Amino acid sequence: MKHSYTYEIQPQEVDIHRKLRLYTLENYLLNVAGRASDEQGFGIQHLLPYNYTWVIVRLHLQMKYIPTHNEVLRIETWIEQNAHMLSTRAYRVYLVDPASHNERLIGRATSVWAVLDLDKREIVNAFDMPIFANTVDGEPINMPKAPRLMPITNPSGIVPHTIQYSDCDYNRHCNSCKYLERMMDAYPVNVQNDCISLTINYLKEVKIEEHIQTIFLTSSQSAQYQQVDEDGHILCTCRIDINNELGF
Repeated sequence: MKHSYTYEIQPQEVDIHRKLRLYTLENYLLNVAGRASDEQGFGIQHLLPYNYTWVIVRLHLQMKYIPTHNEVLRIETWIEQNAHMLSTRAYRVYLVDPASHNERLIGRATSVWAVLDLDKREIVNAFDMPIFANTVDGEPINMPKAPRLMPITNPSGIVPHTIQYSDCDYNRHCNSCKYLERMMDAYPVNVQNDCISLTINYLKEVKIEEHIQTIFLTSSQSAQYQQVDEDGHILCTCRIDINNELGF
């Protein structure tokens, strides 16, 4: 079953180039996933009685236009599959003309999710629960495979950060969009009107008052990031590519 939701971009959601911030767009996608799963009966409100919650594992996004304030987006979403303890959700992002109601496809994405046991802080296989019956649409979005992100050995820069109150959410750890926000603070990719691809992998949760570092490596057409904790464990990896053309 497909669901779609409309967002009008607010002035505070754009950057100094008057383009929608990438971590705000990610937040739109995550909100769409949450709203759709709630409406289908397997969202957070349905998992919390079991002391379970959803956590994102990976996001792969392609945009051939970055919208600005007062523009309207329609985001369509559905579940491709639930397998191997992971749920894969697909998205299409449309730019809508409010006057004519015409729309054009400007983005597509996939996200991979897992169910977290809040007591054990471990991923669990919950897809045999009755609430997950008949939830998979099955339509593949046929995006190119996300690139494999290798460790950064010769960084362009390193920026430290201590996880604060404003970074954390109801799951009692750093919110997934805050990882990307910290990365863009460390090195802000200027997307403007270029086509972009973004891949972000979440590997380990981090909690309030923990110290992290954002390590980045830049080139003329890309930026790669990784975040590590005090022990050097990789928390998150990300790559943003500026492309001349995307095939959709």
